[in-house]
Amino acid sequence: MKRNRTLSVALTTVVAAAGLTACSAGGGSDDGPVTITIMEYQQTRIDIVEELIPGFEAEMAEQGRDITVDLVADQLTDEQFRTKITQQFIAGEAPDLVDMGDSFVPGFAGAGYLAPLDDYLEDWDGWDAYRPQFKEASVRQDGQIYSLLNTSGVLNLFYREDVLTELGVDTSQPETWDELIDRLVQVKEATGDTPIVLPAGSAWGGGTWNEGFQPLLGGTDQDYYDAETGTWDLESPGWAAVFDLYAELAAEDLLPTQDLLNPNPWQPTKYEKFPAGEIQVAAQGTWGWKFDWGPEGATPIPDLTEKVSTWQFPGLRDGDEPYGWLNLGGVYTIPEASDHKDEAMLLAQYLTTGEPLAEQLVASGAASPRDDISDVEPYASEPELLQAGVDQETSVFVPTGDGTDQIAQAVATATELVLTGAEDGEGAYRAFVEDATELLGPSLVKQ
Repeated sequence: MKRNRTLSVALTTVVAAAGLTACSAGGGSDDGPVTITIMEYQQTRIDIVEELIPGFEAEMAEQGRDITVDLVADQLTDEQFRTKITQQFIAGEAPDLVDMGDSFVPGFAGAGYLAPLDDYLEDWDGWDAYRPQFKEASVRQDGQIYSLLNTSGVLNLFYREDVLTELGVDTSQPETWDELIDRLVQVKEATGDTPIVLPAGSAWGGGTWNEGFQPLLGGTDQDYYDAETGTWDLESPGWAAVFDLYAELAAEDLLPTQDLLNPNPWQPTKYEKFPAGEIQVAAQGTWGWKFDWGPEGATPIPDLTEKVSTWQFPGLRDGDEPYGWLNLGGVYTIPEASDHKDEAMLLAQYLTTGEPLAEQLVASGAASPRDDISDVEPYASEPELLQAGVDQETSVFVPTGDGTDQIAQAVATATELVLTGAEDGEGAYRAFVEDATELLGPSLVKQ
C-alpha cells in the first residue's frame, strides 16, 4: 500500500490555513520538494489515513508547499509493532510520523527516541481545542509533551440489556461491585453462563493492564504512581483490592477462565459469547460500538443500541462512586531522528483537525479529544461517540511513566495465577509485588 506521488509546486513561506502551523524544532524544512513518511499498523487506521493523505497534500500545495506523503502500511500486532519500531528507532530509520498507542509513549520518550512537541503545540491554535484532561495527561515526567492524541474514549462496562431484562435482572447502574456480583450470580444461576469478562492473564497481553486491571485500580486508588519521583508504589492498597476482585469473580465461577487462558482470549469472549448473549457484561472501550459490534465490526450485533447499554465501573470500596476510565487511544509521534519534523507536524495537525479528525474517529469508533467537532460530519451523526465525548469530562485517568510495560507484564502474570487457581487474591498480589519489583528495578519502585 505504499504510495508515491509528487506535487510540483513552488515552495513559499508557510501560510497555515485551518490553523496548521509548524515552527522549527530541530527538523527544519528543505528549500524544495519534501517527502515524508507516516507509519500505520492497524488496518482500520491504514485505510482511513490513506484516504486522507491526498487532502493534506492538496492543502499544502495551496499554501505553496510541495510535500509528498508515503504511507508505510504494515499490519501488525501491538507486540510486533513494538519490536519493529524499536529496531527502527535504534537504527535512526523510523518514519517521520508514527501512529501508536499512548501506552507506548512513556518508554519510547524515556529512551530519547521521540521529539518533544511543546514548541509546535504552543504555536498551534488547534491545541486550544483539546480538552484540559488530555493536555494534562500528555505531559510526561520530564514536563514535556511527546505525542498528539488522535483518538480517545471511555472504558466502562458494556452489558446485554436485552438478556438481563428477559432474565428479570436489574439493569440500573450498580453502585458497588458487591451489588453487581449479586446480579452476576443471578445470571449464572439462571443460565449456567460465566457472565462477565475482564481482560486477565498473559494471553491478553497489555490489554490485561490497559483495559482490565488499570481501570479498576484507578477508580479505587489514584496514588499508585508518583509522577514527581517517577516511581511506583507497590504497597498502595488498590493493588490488593483489585486482585481480590479478580479472585472473587474467579472463585464464584463468574469469569470465563478457560477462555481467558486460551490464545486470543478476546475471540471466544468478546467476539463470540458476548454477541451471542452468553457473556452478558464486558469491560470495553468506546471503540466497541464500531470496531467490535457495529454493522461493520468484527462481530456485528443486529440492533446493537437496542440490545447493548453501558454502566460505569462500580465503586470497589465503600464510598467509591461509579466512574468511567478515560482512554487515551492513538497518538501521533515524531522520531527525534527525523529530518522533517516540521512537515511531519503539519501532517499531524491536519489529521487532528476538523473533517479529517471526524473521519478517523468514526472509522475507529472513538471519541474526540477536542471539544470543537461535535457538529462536524460524519462524527456529528454518531450519538454513542458523542455521548462518550461528554462522559470523558467526568472520567478518571492516572498518568504514568517509565515502567508501565513492566507493570503490565507483572499484572498479566499475577492475574493468570488467579485464573489457573494457583493463587487467591492475596497470593496473586504478593507474586505481583515480587515480580514487579524485579522487573522495575530499585530506581522505579517507591521506597
